[in-house]
Amino acid sequence: MSLFINAIEQGLVYGLMALGVLITFRVLDFPDLTVDGSFTMGAGITAALTVAGWNPYLALLLGILGGMAAGTFTGILSTKLNILNLLSGILTMTLLYSVNLRIMGRPNIPLLGQTTILDQFNSLLSGVGLGDYSNLIFFGIVLIALKALIDLFFNTELGLALRATGDNEQMIVAQGVNTDVMKVLGLAISNGLVAFSGGLVAQYSGFADVGMGIGMIIAGLASVIVGETLLPTKSFMWVTTGVVTGSIIYRAAIMLALRYGYNLGFKASDLKLITALIVIVALATPHVREKLNFKIGEKANLSETE
Repeated sequence: MSLFINAIEQGLVYGLMALGVLITFRVLDFPDLTVDGSFTMGAGITAALTVAGWNPYLALLLGILGGMAAGTFTGILSTKLNILNLLSGILTMTLLYSVNLRIMGRPNIPLLGQTTILDQFNSLLSGVGLGDYSNLIFFGIVLIALKALIDLFFNTELGLALRATGDNEQMIVAQGVNTDVMKVLGLAISNGLVAFSGGLVAQYSGFADVGMGIGMIIAGLASVIVGETLLPTKSFMWVTTGVVTGSIIYRAAIMLALRYGYNLGFKASDLKLITALIVIVALATPHVREKLNFKIGEKANLSETE
């Protein structure tokens, strides 16, 4: 039972990061690798300020703003300096490693003995006997609220312009929309969500590490792809629902693989291998399903002809 609850908790908190990846990769059609750096930036700023005695809510807010600044920088590199989208993200991710080290002051910041947002929420729910589920409830409330805001935003005029920028840039330019501004805005929102996830993960795990963002883009993509496979729909509300569901399934698969994978010869050091295999399966599933449907359709047509 505890394994199941931990999987949902992690799926929810990393779901924020997956929603950020959805905005860049699916809405903007922008392969943004800034994620690996902005995740750590959110965690690093939150941890460093919390240890320095700042209010944990303010520390988290500044961490989010740091992630938004990173996304804005990537957008400026792409739109104003005409650097390739992929290369812009790589450059920002690379320089953020040094920036994050500067912010943190050392490679790892433990939060032991520090009062975090999760501690405060736990104290609140302990009074009504729900202390054991405080993290689950908190992450659930935060994710549901942010998902609702994202769904509402992408159905506003500005949100629709942002979606149109990724779908058909030439068409939206003809409507008088500045696509450069749209791209920078989308990248800022995306990396703000990623940094938000990083700040909460730092408080959830009790530390911030300069290398904790490595591979986040893969985890985010896996969540998006799994969600699209489970809920293939055009409705944006269901797309975001699928991404959150995909994040939970992805984290559950990782935890199950680490716990029972030794029966198949896996070790704890094989985490990246397991992650890559899960992503490969998620990517291949739609293609395999399409082929199976095509073959079934061919057989049905042949039987009707006969």
